[in-house]
Amino acid sequence: MSPIIAPENPSEVTQWLRQLGGSTPQASSQLFELLYSELKRVARSQLRREDPGHTLSPTALAHEAWFRMAEQSRTAWQNRSHFLAVASTMMRRILVNHELARRACKRDAEKVALTLSGLEQLADAPDRDVVAVHEALLAFETVDARAAKVVELRFFGGLENEEVAQALDISLATVKRDWAVARAWLKRELASRP
Repeated sequence: MSPIIAPENPSEVTQWLRQLGGSTPQASSQLFELLYSELKRVARSQLRREDPGHTLSPTALAHEAWFRMAEQSRTAWQNRSHFLAVASTMMRRILVNHELARRACKRDAEKVALTLSGLEQLADAPDRDVVAVHEALLAFETVDARAAKVVELRFFGGLENEEVAQALDISLATVKRDWAVARAWLKRELASRP
């Protein structure tokens, strides 16, 4: 069997991804190497919204997402944007699961006396609560599934409008409109939460 050669030109990535239908471990390894910097970019984008002391690094998040994506043997990659969209969804799930596990550990932690100054350190910044955003996005998905996907790709995936339009096969104007509507809805929803 001849070795699979990864394209050097990023514009050839889409064609190469489509040819990976019956992916081999060698092809998966080459795919990871080829798209690694983009996976880390998405991971950095996701972690930018997290607390500075987050225990996951962009490298760890990119690798965990890759391992989970590599298990998906039936996924037919359409293009680079599709690959990155799936990666951003996977990273979102990892971060939500990580936060839920952290909260569960907090409940099991030893009780300690708190001072008023200590309360400030324990408070989660509302704009950094990945679980609240995730739950609000799930609620919004029932209202407008396409706009929710735009938010997921922009907010969690760090994709640009053009990349979102390509991944979802919609116009750039539709992406911008969905993004504006979704942001307003989510802002109102998150503000109404206790």
